[in-house]
Amino acid sequence: MISFDEARQVILDQARPLGRERVSLTEACGRVLAEDMRAPWDLPAWDNSAMDGFAVRSQDCQAAATLQISGYIPAGAQTHDRVEEGCAIRIMTGAPLPAGADAVVPVEEVAEADGTLTLTARVDPGQHIRRQGEDVARGEPFMPAGSRLRPDGINLLASFGQAFVPVFRRPRVAILSTGDELVELGETPAPGQIINSNSLSLAAAVRESGGEPLLLGIARDEVDCLRAKLAEGLKADILITSAGVSAGDRDLVREVLADLGVRELFWKVAIKPGHPTAFGVKDDCLVFSLPGNPVSTLMTFEFLVKPALGRICGGVDATKPSVRAVLRESTKKKKGRLQFMRVALTQEGDVLYATSAGNQHTGMVSTMVRAEGIAVLPADADRAEAGTLVEVHLLG
Repeated sequence: MISFDEARQVILDQARPLGRERVSLTEACGRVLAEDMRAPWDLPAWDNSAMDGFAVRSQDCQAAATLQISGYIPAGAQTHDRVEEGCAIRIMTGAPLPAGADAVVPVEEVAEADGTLTLTARVDPGQHIRRQGEDVARGEPFMPAGSRLRPDGINLLASFGQAFVPVFRRPRVAILSTGDELVELGETPAPGQIINSNSLSLAAAVRESGGEPLLLGIARDEVDCLRAKLAEGLKADILITSAGVSAGDRDLVREVLADLGVRELFWKVAIKPGHPTAFGVKDDCLVFSLPGNPVSTLMTFEFLVKPALGRICGGVDATKPSVRAVLRESTKKKKGRLQFMRVALTQEGDVLYATSAGNQHTGMVSTMVRAEGIAVLPADADRAEAGTLVEVHLLG
């Protein structure tokens, strides 16, 4: 049995980014850039108006001054107009600033009549003007490799005409649930049977973390069935199994993986839940064998699989942020194991409190749903006392 930190380091040592590919900008949201992006031109490309209003010379704009309206520049126009002394040119948002102008007066700050305008507010040089290159200058790196693309990044890339972008390839993640008691979603469970919910939650978690889930269905607790399913899963970049890794006489996953050439790097981690987790490699495929209780499956994915997915997807941190919170109540735990406790969070003044979200049994998925975070209770004690400050990984 190894510690949580040791297990995670062993996993991360095996996780490396995959190859690169170019994808269309419409398909790029959520992907991770594989190259630094530099601006091919200034943004904005020219000085332009930030408001609907009038382009003016600020020196002509003393209090209550009256100016002659001498022209009109709509958005999208090219202009050779010039603002002459005592004049103003009507201008729309985004339109290029005419020569001679050093300010824009919004329409709300003038009184207009008979081709003239009278100023009703102070005018400062440079007001309401977007200067060429003030957002991003030509040649400037505006998005580094390793950035996960969000809608705002898509907007910026589109502004620079990037129809296709270089990204890291998404890992293909094969998911296999094991157990004679399982039936697929849509089937009616007979007495003693349960629906294969783990595959669906793992697929959702993989997709949320940037991978492409490949559902392999259910493998029965029988060597030949397991061998066929696991052999198929080993063709992926990552194989995740749930159940069949404890010490029972029908827990055959590790045995069959070994027969298929998987080199096991550890089995059993000093955590609760998730103690019987195993991890191995075959060629370039990473193999995670997770416990079968639903909460154990989700917890070990969150803390062991997800960091590896982030690295494989291009080095991004795929884990949720964490905060520090004060435990509301004391709780017993197993000494020698790091414990993950599902908690609800409440803020009182400057203090954030963590309270148990309910029954902590690893079959109680509803407690996971109600939880807002996972409190990490240190391994070196058999009790966590009320008032203790603990790290809480946020969910959602």
